[in-house]
Amino acid sequence: MSNPVLVEVTRGALVESRHRGMVIAVDGDGNTVFSLGETDVGVFPRSACKAMQALPLMETGAADAYGFGTRELALACSSHNGEPEHVAVAAKMLAAAGRDVDTLECGAHWSGNQKTLIEQARTLERPIALHNNCSGKHAGFICAVCHDGGDPTGYVTYDHPLQREIRGTMEALTGGVLGHDNCGTDGCSIPTYAVPLKGLAHGFAKMATGAGLEPERARASKRLIEACMAEPFYVAGTGRACTRLMQLAPGRIFAKTGAEGVFCAAIPGKGIGIALKCEDGTTRAAEAMVAATLARFFKDEPDLHASLRGMADHAMHNWNGLFVGDVRVTDAFA
Repeated sequence: MSNPVLVEVTRGALVESRHRGMVIAVDGDGNTVFSLGETDVGVFPRSACKAMQALPLMETGAADAYGFGTRELALACSSHNGEPEHVAVAAKMLAAAGRDVDTLECGAHWSGNQKTLIEQARTLERPIALHNNCSGKHAGFICAVCHDGGDPTGYVTYDHPLQREIRGTMEALTGGVLGHDNCGTDGCSIPTYAVPLKGLAHGFAKMATGAGLEPERARASKRLIEACMAEPFYVAGTGRACTRLMQLAPGRIFAKTGAEGVFCAAIPGKGIGIALKCEDGTTRAAEAMVAATLARFFKDEPDLHASLRGMADHAMHNWNGLFVGDVRVTDAFA
């Protein structure tokens, strides 16, 4: 099966780029409510599944024991810009567990946000692990391990008890079988597993609705999703699509990006989970795809529908401010 073209990028009167992809939306019972392309093929969710990976932070009792609020929980699910606010909360989380930056095993990198990068380059000799976009997730991992009385050393490795727990959690949520055969290494060094998009979407539908989950997991899932929706800046940051999508409909849309053109989302009030991938890994196209998918479920709210479609279909301008073309989704989303 060939995946359909879902996004086109124009320049002048011509289509310059075409992006194929796969999209699926399901309800809490796993029933498909919208689908495009081959959604049963395994894909690496990368950072899009961080809310699933944050469940041990909740279920071990660490989050409550350390007094974490919505900002800490949102950062545990984040791929942040490394802005000062993000760095401060990650450091605070580590301190709560009696740890510091040296415990992080995610590596360090400069911010992907231009303004933040310029400030970092002006004030820092080099970035540290707290600036890594995954430092909040890793701080959550360390807190979960320390609160449970474990040793966080090597917490990123396949055989560490924390990663075994995360593997089991993701299997339960997605219905996938996770192991060495479908495992790769993520950018922040933890294992990442290829699972079908439908399983990812169903997992987020279950997290958003509690359908089919035991009470403790349903409560933990609800708190994480609600924290992200309450603090969208701490999920991503200034100018980022995840943050902007959640700000359009406060408390009603959850959205989280992953590398290589993956996006997961949920609409808790409608009981829907969404997962998608731009086949060629282009983030710009994936952002258009998720906005258009979300818009389909808000046709009865003209203003919100228009705002979401405005993120999906938008003009491009060059450095002189001149209009050069459009990013637009295809009629597949009609």
